[in-house]
Amino acid sequence: MNKSKWKEIVLYGITMIAARVEFAGCYPLIPGVFAAICMEEVNKTLLLIFSIFGMALFTSVQAMAKYTMVLLITGVVVKLVEWAYKNCRTYVGAGAAGISVLLLTIAGELMLVRNRTAIWMGVLEAVLVYTMVLVLSPVVHMFLEENMFSIFGKKNIEQTAPEHGQKLQNYARSFSGLSQIFSQMESFKSSFEPEEMGKMQQEIAGKICMSCDQCAICWQEDTSPMYELFFRLFHSIEKRGNAEEDVHRELAGCCPYSDSIVEEAVGIFEKARLNLAWYNRLLENRGIIAEQLDAMAYIMEDCAREYRDVSQQESRLVSAVKYRLKERGIQVKEIHLYQRQNEKLSLQLKAASKWGNCVPIKEVAKAASQGLKREMVPGKYTRTLVGKEEVFLTFEEDTSFHVLQGVARLTKDHAQVSGDSFSFMELEGGECVMALSDGMGSGISACKESEMVIELIEKFLESGFQKETAIRMMNSAMVIQGEDGMFSTVDLASMDLYTGLCEFYKIGAAAAFIKHGEEVEIISSASLPVGIFQQIEIERSSCQLQDGDFVVLLSDGVLDYLRVPMPEETMREILETIESNNPGQMAKLILERILLFTAGKVKDDMTVLVTGIWKK
Repeated sequence: MNKSKWKEIVLYGITMIAARVEFAGCYPLIPGVFAAICMEEVNKTLLLIFSIFGMALFTSVQAMAKYTMVLLITGVVVKLVEWAYKNCRTYVGAGAAGISVLLLTIAGELMLVRNRTAIWMGVLEAVLVYTMVLVLSPVVHMFLEENMFSIFGKKNIEQTAPEHGQKLQNYARSFSGLSQIFSQMESFKSSFEPEEMGKMQQEIAGKICMSCDQCAICWQEDTSPMYELFFRLFHSIEKRGNAEEDVHRELAGCCPYSDSIVEEAVGIFEKARLNLAWYNRLLENRGIIAEQLDAMAYIMEDCAREYRDVSQQESRLVSAVKYRLKERGIQVKEIHLYQRQNEKLSLQLKAASKWGNCVPIKEVAKAASQGLKREMVPGKYTRTLVGKEEVFLTFEEDTSFHVLQGVARLTKDHAQVSGDSFSFMELEGGECVMALSDGMGSGISACKESEMVIELIEKFLESGFQKETAIRMMNSAMVIQGEDGMFSTVDLASMDLYTGLCEFYKIGAAAAFIKHGEEVEIISSASLPVGIFQQIEIERSSCQLQDGDFVVLLSDGVLDYLRVPMPEETMREILETIESNNPGQMAKLILERILLFTAGKVKDDMTVLVTGIWKK
């Protein structure tokens, strides 16, 4: 016999013992315990039989008749409600038990025509029964939980999860080791080493001098000037691309094949320069690979510590969630409670509708919120209904802030498409990111550049990379692609919707603005665009946002054509005069004010992104 059956037998025994407890001639424990157990997955027939048997042993015939009717009414009501609504809330069962006790007490007293004060005792007993059911139901449910973590399997929680995290840590160390190996390889070369000069000298001598009768005289005597002349010849070719006149003249005085030697030396140097360029490019790519390996190692370490399974430590909360879901007719197959690095909770479970009906995900989220005692919302890709088929559901702790975004754009006069690209992203962990990229130039080529930048950033951020890592990897991809003129600005604003902290990441981007009521703060930048160098400078700053603040990102074309000595200060004045609380309308008003300065002409692509943040 498994453990759950033994627990049911214990509950049947408790229903019998409850009949021994008397208060002023009443037995409130009998209906209270029965109703609390009746709403669980137990054999209700056996439960009723044991309850009646206990009453037969410990109560009078009148009390037995009264409470037997109460139990029958309570059981029927619970069953009918479950059949009609596909669930039965605790207060329904408690109400059925309490009201039936009151009605039977009143009926009994009226029939016997006794002192009416006994009716008030019935009222107090009904209230006591109702309260008792509300209190006992969660306790009974927790008692029946065989082992909170046999749901996923104790081994899964205590062993598999740590092993999984340890594996990720091992992988991370492996990638870090590979990154160090790539980083420790030879550095870039700007000139040729003496050994390489010697090889080039031997190559020239092998092609030209070996067929000359004077070869032994020129190269085998220590006093021969050829060694010095070749050294000067190589350095002059390396410096100027050709032999200096005095070196060429001295070489002609010593060798009849001087023209051939100079011509061959120039050709060998051209090939050597090409090889050096490819060698440096290979080293550059190795450096990029090292950065990417470092990024992968960081991602793995971050994944290993991002979630901490707290199901066992918070078993009461998990049990409360299951209890609230059971009330709504949801059967939970597996359940895990995780804590993120920011100490916010994440709930993951597999569940199905007990009666085969469709339960809205909002009801499930409400049950999770009541059980965890904090507001929970469905995850990004969670389905909207729970039916008879088992589904995987995720719920995240709700954020303190919510945001609305707006955008306004103008394309350069006579251009087909805008060279600016933008994105609004909602990431896991309660982050909202807006990104803006301005491709160099205008038209289709600039559009392709900025689109590629935004797409790469989106992919890296959605994969879990940190913002700086995502930007560096995106820059690495552009450097490897190596197209001439492939330069774009990057402007990122990341808002933590739990704390309201906003972080800015700028690479060659125009200034950003934060509107705090009537005050406007400027976030400026002076770094170069991405795609130029392997190593880039990311300007990072942060600001604490408050309820009702607005974050404004602009492309270069907005500020560059204001034609005023201090465009950022002018933009500050423009924002201070705008009173709209609608992000989209604010973005449009900004462009309208800008066009007043440009006489209605759009000399460059203009894009304005506005995000407003409010407390929930």
